Amino acid sequence: MNNVASRFALIVFIAVGLIASNSHAALPFFGKGEVPSLAPMLEDATPAVVSIAVEGTTQTSQQQVPEMFRYFFGMPNEQQRERPFRSLGSGVIINASEGYIVTNHHVVDNADKIIVQLTDGRELEAKKLGADEQSDVALLKVETEGLTELPLADSDKIRVGDFVVAIGNPFGLSQTVTSGIVSALGRSGLNIGGYEDFIQTDAAINRGNSGGALVNLSGQLVGINTAIFGPNGGNVGIGFAIPSNMMKSLVDQIIEFGEVRRGLLGIIGRDLDSGLAEAMNSPVKKGAFVNEVTENSAAKSANIQSGDIIVAINGVEISSFSELRGKIGSMGAGTEVNLTIYRNDEKMSVNVVLGAAEDLVAEARDMHPALEGASFANYEDNRSRKSVRITEVIERSPAAQSGLREGDLIIGVNRQRIESVTELADRIEETEGVIALNLRRGSNDLFIVIR
Repeated sequence: MNNVASRFALIVFIAVGLIASNSHAALPFFGKGEVPSLAPMLEDATPAVVSIAVEGTTQTSQQQVPEMFRYFFGMPNEQQRERPFRSLGSGVIINASEGYIVTNHHVVDNADKIIVQLTDGRELEAKKLGADEQSDVALLKVETEGLTELPLADSDKIRVGDFVVAIGNPFGLSQTVTSGIVSALGRSGLNIGGYEDFIQTDAAINRGNSGGALVNLSGQLVGINTAIFGPNGGNVGIGFAIPSNMMKSLVDQIIEFGEVRRGLLGIIGRDLDSGLAEAMNSPVKKGAFVNEVTENSAAKSANIQSGDIIVAINGVEISSFSELRGKIGSMGAGTEVNLTIYRNDEKMSVNVVLGAAEDLVAEARDMHPALEGASFANYEDNRSRKSVRITEVIERSPAAQSGLREGDLIIGVNRQRIESVTELADRIEETEGVIALNLRRGSNDLFIVIR
């Protein structure tokens, strides 16, 4: 063997050796020649990933009359029609004995009939036990025996660079496997849902993979594949998955209550960036900065203060306010969490029992399309004056484009006083045409007009 060939053989040997030793789970070897292969792991994992076929109806709006004529003649502008649809997706069996299958909310939304196909060819009708639009998680149940479940990984322990495998049914094809690495953690601000804390991966994810599995090399479920970022819905190596820990917390609530009952921390904040860190003379450069602590909240009871910087939840570091919100938003009311915070230069640990988010309206688009991306909650100040607080506005959302900001107080609609989220929704529903929201922003009053 010449020197070039020797060096090439050495490089290949070292590369394979590094893959086997540095990943959390070494690449399995298969066959007499000890060729590295994922096949043994996949033989155990793939039977737990199913294909989901959905039939249902959805409401569509069709404009009948130009707007200028509608105002003159008092004619309705839109006509609601029902349109049947069919769609395909994927799901993951997480409890074989109970027949529990996790998928995405958007896969089974508006479904009248859900058919699950197993890898052995069996087709079963599934019942939807519950779903959460804001986190894009849904739980199904099938009645049968002989199912295979995927064990759950601790998604808080995964690292950027860990090897992962995506399993699903893209474009209506039969089960397909792709591989890659964890590209990033704690991704948010994608406007996919109200609560975002995604794992990013370069394992190829395409349409139809939604609800499928992202697994590690030990065949454990790391995440539920949810979305891709790319032109025309095609894969460009940027895919997103809901972490398994977040999914489990949400599913446990659905199993117990039939719905997600979110806990509420009760703070308004923002990401800690380098400029803010310098201004605050902070010893840390990333985390969640607390702008305000709401009255009668869990944070208030735990003595969290404005100016605090939250850097970890239950010992797991966070890098942004969005990541904090995503993790807290997946936990149920009454859950006790430990927060690591910096107050001035002092690092401290605080235990908080999350309150109930009963008054929180997370999807404002149900009120009006121009409000999509905003979240509301009932609010009462120290003078017992009631209003509606905007608790969040997602960047680049219709609500943000309408001029709404996090922390605004809505005190009236078309000059009619409101004191609760319910009253806000009722006034908007009663109003035809232009809607003027009377806001209080800091010490200033202003109107935001939406159409």
